[in-house]
Amino acid sequence: MTIAKKTVRHSALLLTTALLFSACSTPTPTTDTTDNQAQLPEAITNDVIEIDGSSTVYPITEAAVEQYRENNPDIEVSASFSGTGGGFRKFCAGEVDITGASRPISAQELAACGEAGVRFVELPIAFDALTVVVHPQNDWANDLTVEELKTVWQSAAQGRITNWNQIRPDFPDRPLTLYGPGAASGTYDYFAEVITGQSSTRSDFTASEDDDILVRGVANDPNALGYFGISYYEQNPDQLKALAIDSGSGAVPPDRENVENAAYQPLSRPLFVYVNIQSAQNNEDVRDFMDFYLENGIDLVESVNYIPLPEDAYEIGYRHLYNGQVGTAYDGKPEPDLTIQEVLMREQRF
Repeated sequence: MTIAKKTVRHSALLLTTALLFSACSTPTPTTDTTDNQAQLPEAITNDVIEIDGSSTVYPITEAAVEQYRENNPDIEVSASFSGTGGGFRKFCAGEVDITGASRPISAQELAACGEAGVRFVELPIAFDALTVVVHPQNDWANDLTVEELKTVWQSAAQGRITNWNQIRPDFPDRPLTLYGPGAASGTYDYFAEVITGQSSTRSDFTASEDDDILVRGVANDPNALGYFGISYYEQNPDQLKALAIDSGSGAVPPDRENVENAAYQPLSRPLFVYVNIQSAQNNEDVRDFMDFYLENGIDLVESVNYIPLPEDAYEIGYRHLYNGQVGTAYDGKPEPDLTIQEVLMREQRF
């Protein structure tokens, strides 16, 4: 992104700031705030850019924050994670400027934001290969089918599927210990939906919204089976072993090429950043930080081993942010099996 383009975009945003609330239209009815401008909450006005949300998106945001601080040491940015669900609770309450999400905003979260008058810009930022992992000493499992994952993780498996040979008869008779994101995590929501077909999984596993805790759990347990975003695997390749996943057309490993050609399904998914439009309107630092985030999106995403979107996607993100294009392109529903091109087409139409 050239400096000239960035300057033009800054000017365009400043020129349209006063018109944002009258010009914005929200395609999702649950975020419609027609005639309620008087009730809109105050934008976040403290001197800190507050960011929360998905632990999966956090490595990208953390990289953005660290690089941004190098050139902007006087601007304070606070980034943490409480899971996608936890982040949306704070975001829709107006407590944070930006939240990361490993799934689109849900219907319930849309309603919460709508009731609080919080309007937002939705920005797809990357793609993830949700990665199923075991301990490196596991020499019996190199791949699993989607049906085998369902056998392990569905609610009916609780207290029943407790050994590896219950997954596949030629696996050893060894105890099976499970690790996965907690229920506030968007990764948990997505995995439950695409693997079990339900909104929840069995609950007798070690759960955490902190993926580093899950990494350490699997890395220290030869009987472990776990899952989380690919960045956490790529950061610890000597401590973990990634499994290929067979959805019916052969076992496919989690990697960039297989995500880009839509072969790694159904565990390939988009990652998002949501920006409070009032914060972007009223706080120049928030706008400048998001400029940096989008301008450097490809490099930031690659630096933490996620899969970047095409450059056009980040350009579209700029236009949506600067034009005040609020709302969601996903109607508050989980949508598995999305490809990069489908996400890009959807953003172009939105």
